[in-house]
Amino acid sequence: MIAAVLTGVALGTGMLLVVAWWEARRLTLARRLAPALAAPGEARAGTRTMTPLSSVERLLAPALRDGVRALERWGSSTVEIESRLRRAGRAGTAEQFRASQVVSGAVGLAAGLVASVLLGAARGSSPLVLLILTLACCAAGILVRDHSLSRAVRAREARLLAELPAAAELLALSVSAGEGALGALDRVSRVSEGPLSEEVRRALGRTRAGMPLAESVRTLGDSTEVEALRRFADAVATSVDRGTPLADVLRAQADDVRAAGRTALMEEGGRREILMMIPVIFLILPVTVLFAAFPGIVALNLDL
Repeated sequence: MIAAVLTGVALGTGMLLVVAWWEARRLTLARRLAPALAAPGEARAGTRTMTPLSSVERLLAPALRDGVRALERWGSSTVEIESRLRRAGRAGTAEQFRASQVVSGAVGLAAGLVASVLLGAARGSSPLVLLILTLACCAAGILVRDHSLSRAVRAREARLLAELPAAAELLALSVSAGEGALGALDRVSRVSEGPLSEEVRRALGRTRAGMPLAESVRTLGDSTEVEALRRFADAVATSVDRGTPLADVLRAQADDVRAAGRTALMEEGGRREILMMIPVIFLILPVTVLFAAFPGIVALNLDL
Protein backbone atom coordinates (compact mmCIF):
# COMPACT_ATOMS: atom_id res chain seq x y z
CA MET A 1 0.00 0.00 0.00
CA ILE A 2 2.75 2.44 0.97
CA ALA A 3 4.78 1.57 -2.10
CA ALA A 4 1.80 2.18 -4.38
CA VAL A 5 1.06 5.56 -2.81
CA LEU A 6 4.71 6.63 -3.01
CA THR A 7 4.89 5.51 -6.63
CA GLY A 8 1.80 7.55 -7.47
CA VAL A 9 3.15 10.66 -5.74
CA ALA A 10 6.52 10.32 -7.49
CA LEU A 11 4.84 9.79 -10.87
CA GLY A 12 2.60 12.82 -10.42
CA THR A 13 5.51 15.02 -9.33
CA GLY A 14 7.57 13.89 -12.32
CA MET A 15 4.75 14.67 -14.73
CA LEU A 16 4.33 18.14 -13.24
CA LEU A 17 8.07 18.80 -13.59
CA VAL A 18 8.02 17.66 -17.23
CA VAL A 19 5.06 19.94 -18.02
CA ALA A 20 6.76 22.89 -16.26
CA TRP A 21 10.00 22.23 -18.15
CA TRP A 22 8.13 22.13 -21.47
CA GLU A 23 6.29 25.37 -20.70
CA ALA A 24 9.56 27.06 -19.72
CA ARG A 25 11.25 26.08 -23.00
CA ARG A 26 8.34 27.16 -25.18
CA LEU A 27 9.14 30.53 -26.72
CA THR A 28 6.36 33.06 -27.07
CA LEU A 29 6.30 36.42 -28.78
CA ALA A 30 6.55 38.24 -25.43
CA ARG A 31 9.64 36.25 -24.45
CA ARG A 32 11.28 36.92 -27.81
CA LEU A 33 10.75 40.68 -27.55
CA ALA A 34 11.49 41.07 -23.81
CA PRO A 35 15.33 41.14 -24.06
CA ALA A 36 15.21 43.76 -26.82
CA LEU A 37 12.69 46.00 -25.07
CA ALA A 38 14.04 45.78 -21.52
CA ALA A 39 16.41 48.40 -20.14
CA PRO A 40 19.93 47.23 -19.19
CA GLY A 41 19.18 47.46 -15.47
CA GLU A 42 15.93 45.55 -15.89
CA ALA A 43 17.66 42.83 -17.91
CA ARG A 44 20.18 42.31 -15.15
CA ALA A 45 17.48 42.39 -12.47
CA GLY A 46 15.56 39.66 -14.28
CA THR A 47 18.41 37.21 -13.64
CA ARG A 48 18.44 37.74 -9.88
CA THR A 49 17.25 34.98 -7.65
CA MET A 50 14.45 35.51 -5.15
CA THR A 51 15.37 32.79 -2.64
CA PRO A 52 18.64 31.72 -0.97
CA LEU A 53 18.65 28.38 -2.84
CA SER A 54 19.57 29.80 -6.25
CA SER A 55 20.27 26.46 -7.98
CA VAL A 56 17.00 24.91 -6.83
CA GLU A 57 15.17 28.12 -7.73
CA ARG A 58 16.53 28.07 -11.30
CA LEU A 59 15.50 24.42 -11.62
CA LEU A 60 11.98 25.09 -10.39
CA ALA A 61 11.71 28.63 -11.82
CA PRO A 62 8.62 27.96 -14.00
CA ALA A 63 6.61 26.49 -11.11
CA LEU A 64 7.84 29.28 -8.82
CA ARG A 65 6.72 31.95 -11.27
CA ASP A 66 3.31 30.31 -11.64
CA GLY A 67 2.91 30.27 -7.85
CA VAL A 68 3.93 33.92 -7.61
CA ARG A 69 1.38 34.87 -10.28
CA ALA A 70 -1.34 32.89 -8.48
CA LEU A 71 -0.60 34.63 -5.18
CA GLU A 72 -0.54 37.98 -6.97
CA ARG A 73 -4.00 37.26 -8.36
CA TRP A 74 -5.64 35.79 -5.26
CA GLY A 75 -3.55 37.15 -2.38
CA SER A 76 -2.69 40.58 -1.08
CA SER A 77 -1.98 43.36 -3.52
CA THR A 78 1.54 44.48 -4.38
CA VAL A 79 1.01 47.88 -2.78
CA GLU A 80 -0.15 46.30 0.49
CA ILE A 81 2.78 43.88 0.66
CA GLU A 82 5.33 46.61 -0.09
CA SER A 83 3.75 48.79 2.60
CA ARG A 84 3.95 45.97 5.15
CA LEU A 85 7.54 45.19 4.20
CA ARG A 86 8.45 48.83 4.65
CA ARG A 87 6.67 49.00 8.01
CA ALA A 88 8.44 45.82 9.13
CA GLY A 89 11.81 47.30 8.14
CA ARG A 90 12.58 44.46 5.75
CA ALA A 91 14.39 44.78 2.46
CA GLY A 92 13.10 43.14 -0.68
CA THR A 93 10.19 43.41 -3.04
CA ALA A 94 6.66 42.05 -3.09
CA GLU A 95 7.69 39.47 -5.70
CA GLN A 96 10.44 38.14 -3.44
CA PHE A 97 8.01 37.87 -0.53
CA ARG A 98 5.52 35.99 -2.69
CA ALA A 99 8.32 33.66 -3.79
CA SER A 100 9.09 32.93 -0.14
CA GLN A 101 5.38 32.24 0.38
CA VAL A 102 5.45 29.77 -2.51
CA VAL A 103 8.45 28.01 -0.97
CA SER A 104 6.70 27.91 2.41
CA GLY A 105 3.57 26.51 0.76
CA ALA A 106 5.66 23.84 -1.00
CA VAL A 107 7.15 22.83 2.35
CA GLY A 108 3.65 22.61 3.83
CA LEU A 109 2.51 20.59 0.80
CA ALA A 110 5.37 18.13 1.27
CA ALA A 111 4.58 17.79 4.97
CA GLY A 112 0.92 17.21 4.12
CA LEU A 113 1.80 14.53 1.58
CA VAL A 114 3.99 12.72 4.10
CA ALA A 115 1.26 12.90 6.75
CA SER A 116 -1.37 11.72 4.25
CA VAL A 117 0.75 8.75 3.20
CA LEU A 118 1.34 7.75 6.81
CA LEU A 119 -2.33 8.11 7.73
CA GLY A 120 -3.45 6.25 4.63
CA ALA A 121 -1.09 3.39 5.34
CA ALA A 122 -1.83 3.19 9.06
CA ARG A 123 -5.57 3.81 9.24
CA GLY A 124 -6.82 3.58 5.68
CA SER A 125 -8.34 7.06 5.75
CA SER A 126 -10.56 8.34 2.98
CA PRO A 127 -8.70 9.80 -0.04
CA LEU A 128 -10.90 12.91 0.12
CA VAL A 129 -9.91 13.53 3.75
CA LEU A 130 -6.24 13.03 2.90
CA LEU A 131 -6.53 15.46 -0.03
CA ILE A 132 -8.14 18.07 2.20
CA LEU A 133 -5.37 17.55 4.77
CA THR A 134 -2.68 18.03 2.12
CA LEU A 135 -4.26 21.20 0.74
CA ALA A 136 -4.76 22.53 4.28
CA CYS A 137 -1.06 22.02 5.04
CA CYS A 138 -0.14 23.86 1.84
CA ALA A 139 -2.45 26.78 2.68
CA ALA A 140 -1.12 26.79 6.25
CA GLY A 141 2.43 27.17 4.95
CA ILE A 142 1.43 30.20 2.89
CA LEU A 143 -0.56 31.77 5.72
CA VAL A 144 2.24 31.21 8.25
CA ARG A 145 4.60 33.26 6.11
CA ASP A 146 2.04 36.05 5.82
CA HIS A 147 1.38 35.90 9.57
CA SER A 148 5.10 36.17 10.33
CA LEU A 149 5.26 39.41 8.32
CA SER A 150 2.25 40.80 10.20
CA ARG A 151 3.89 39.92 13.53
CA ALA A 152 7.10 41.64 12.43
CA VAL A 153 5.10 44.77 11.56
CA ARG A 154 3.36 44.82 14.95
CA ALA A 155 6.62 44.22 16.83
CA ARG A 156 8.47 47.00 14.99
CA GLU A 157 5.64 49.49 15.45
CA ALA A 158 5.51 48.65 19.16
CA ARG A 159 9.24 49.42 19.38
CA LEU A 160 8.68 52.68 17.51
CA LEU A 161 6.02 53.69 19.99
CA ALA A 162 8.22 52.74 22.96
CA GLU A 163 11.19 54.76 21.66
CA LEU A 164 9.19 57.86 20.71
CA PRO A 165 8.97 59.60 24.16
CA ALA A 166 12.72 59.35 24.82
CA ALA A 167 13.51 60.57 21.29
CA ALA A 168 11.12 63.51 21.69
CA GLU A 169 12.72 64.49 25.02
CA LEU A 170 16.20 64.29 23.48
CA LEU A 171 15.08 66.45 20.57
CA ALA A 172 13.58 68.97 23.00
CA LEU A 173 16.84 69.13 24.99
CA SER A 174 18.90 69.61 21.83
CA VAL A 175 16.62 72.38 20.55
CA SER A 176 16.62 74.07 23.97
CA ALA A 177 20.44 74.02 23.91
CA GLY A 178 20.45 76.03 20.71
CA GLU A 179 20.55 73.46 17.94
CA GLY A 180 18.27 73.67 14.96
CA ALA A 181 15.75 71.06 13.97
CA LEU A 182 18.10 69.44 11.45
CA GLY A 183 20.98 69.27 13.92
CA ALA A 184 18.73 67.89 16.67
CA LEU A 185 17.41 65.15 14.39
CA ASP A 186 20.96 64.29 13.36
CA ARG A 187 22.01 64.03 17.02
CA VAL A 188 19.11 61.71 17.81
CA SER A 189 19.98 59.48 14.85
CA ARG A 190 23.61 59.24 16.02
CA VAL A 191 23.18 58.63 19.75
CA SER A 192 20.21 56.25 19.64
CA GLU A 193 19.65 52.79 18.22
CA GLY A 194 16.46 51.17 17.06
CA PRO A 195 13.80 51.44 14.37
CA LEU A 196 12.99 55.06 15.18
CA SER A 197 16.60 56.15 14.69
CA GLU A 198 16.61 54.26 11.38
CA GLU A 199 13.54 56.16 10.24
CA VAL A 200 15.14 59.45 11.32
CA ARG A 201 18.30 58.59 9.35
CA ARG A 202 16.19 57.91 6.27
CA ALA A 203 14.44 61.25 6.72
CA LEU A 204 17.81 63.02 7.02
CA GLY A 205 19.01 61.21 3.90
CA ARG A 206 15.99 62.50 1.97
CA THR A 207 16.67 66.01 3.29
CA ARG A 208 20.32 65.90 2.22
CA ALA A 209 19.18 64.68 -1.20
CA GLY A 210 17.16 67.87 -1.68
CA MET A 211 13.76 67.26 -0.08
CA PRO A 212 12.59 70.00 2.32
CA LEU A 213 12.92 69.05 5.98
CA ALA A 214 9.21 69.46 6.74
CA GLU A 215 8.18 67.24 3.84
CA SER A 216 10.80 64.65 4.79
CA VAL A 217 9.52 64.52 8.38
CA ARG A 218 5.94 64.14 7.15
CA THR A 219 7.07 61.24 4.94
CA LEU A 220 8.52 59.64 8.08
CA GLY A 221 5.09 59.77 9.68
CA ASP A 222 3.33 58.45 6.58
CA SER A 223 5.64 55.41 6.38
CA THR A 224 4.02 53.80 9.43
CA GLU A 225 0.59 53.21 10.91
CA VAL A 226 1.58 54.40 14.40
CA GLU A 227 -0.80 57.29 15.07
CA ALA A 228 1.41 58.85 17.76
CA LEU A 229 4.38 58.97 15.39
CA ARG A 230 2.21 60.56 12.73
CA ARG A 231 1.09 63.28 15.13
CA PHE A 232 4.70 63.78 16.22
CA ALA A 233 5.89 64.13 12.60
CA ASP A 234 3.06 66.53 11.74
CA ALA A 235 3.81 68.66 14.80
CA VAL A 236 7.53 68.85 13.99
CA ALA A 237 6.85 69.64 10.32
CA THR A 238 4.32 72.33 11.22
CA SER A 239 6.73 73.87 13.72
CA VAL A 240 9.52 73.92 11.12
CA ASP A 241 7.24 75.48 8.51
CA ARG A 242 5.79 78.20 10.76
CA GLY A 243 8.76 78.82 13.03
CA THR A 244 6.90 78.10 16.27
CA PRO A 245 8.89 77.02 19.39
CA LEU A 246 9.89 73.45 18.74
CA ALA A 247 10.95 72.46 22.27
CA ASP A 248 7.48 73.01 23.75
CA VAL A 249 5.87 71.07 20.93
CA LEU A 250 8.25 68.14 21.43
CA ARG A 251 7.68 68.01 25.19
CA ALA A 252 3.92 68.10 24.67
CA GLN A 253 4.19 65.26 22.16
CA ALA A 254 6.28 63.20 24.59
CA ASP A 255 3.69 63.72 27.34
CA ASP A 256 0.88 62.70 24.98
CA VAL A 257 2.71 59.52 23.97
CA ARG A 258 3.36 58.60 27.61
CA ALA A 259 -0.28 59.22 28.49
CA ALA A 260 -1.39 57.07 25.54
CA GLY A 261 1.01 54.35 26.67
CA ARG A 262 -0.43 54.37 30.19
CA THR A 263 -3.95 54.16 28.80
CA ALA A 264 -2.98 51.24 26.56
CA LEU A 265 -1.32 49.52 29.51
CA MET A 266 -4.47 49.88 31.62
CA GLU A 267 -6.60 48.49 28.79
CA GLU A 268 -4.22 45.55 28.36
CA GLY A 269 -4.36 44.91 32.10
CA GLY A 270 -8.17 44.84 31.97
CA ARG A 271 -8.11 42.34 29.11
CA ARG A 272 -5.58 40.16 30.94
CA GLU A 273 -7.73 40.25 34.06
CA ILE A 274 -10.69 38.94 32.11
CA LEU A 275 -8.56 36.21 30.55
CA MET A 276 -7.34 35.18 34.00
CA MET A 277 -10.93 34.50 35.01
CA ILE A 278 -11.18 31.64 32.48
CA PRO A 279 -8.84 29.20 34.31
CA VAL A 280 -10.24 30.33 37.67
CA ILE A 281 -13.85 29.64 36.72
CA PHE A 282 -13.41 26.54 34.57
CA LEU A 283 -10.44 24.84 36.29
CA ILE A 284 -9.75 26.01 39.84
CA LEU A 285 -13.34 26.61 41.00
CA PRO A 286 -14.70 23.17 39.89
CA VAL A 287 -11.77 21.40 41.57
CA THR A 288 -12.34 23.40 44.78
CA VAL A 289 -16.06 22.54 44.79
CA LEU A 290 -15.23 18.89 44.13
CA PHE A 291 -12.81 18.74 47.06
CA ALA A 292 -15.34 20.47 49.32
CA ALA A 293 -18.30 18.28 48.34
CA PHE A 294 -16.54 14.91 48.01
CA PRO A 295 -16.35 14.11 51.77
CA GLY A 296 -20.04 14.86 52.24
CA ILE A 297 -20.99 12.67 49.27
CA VAL A 298 -18.88 9.80 50.63
CA ALA A 299 -20.47 10.18 54.10
CA LEU A 300 -23.97 10.08 52.61
CA ASN A 301 -23.14 6.92 50.70
CA LEU A 302 -21.82 5.26 53.86
CA ASP A 303 -24.98 6.16 55.79
CA LEU A 304 -27.13 4.69 53.07
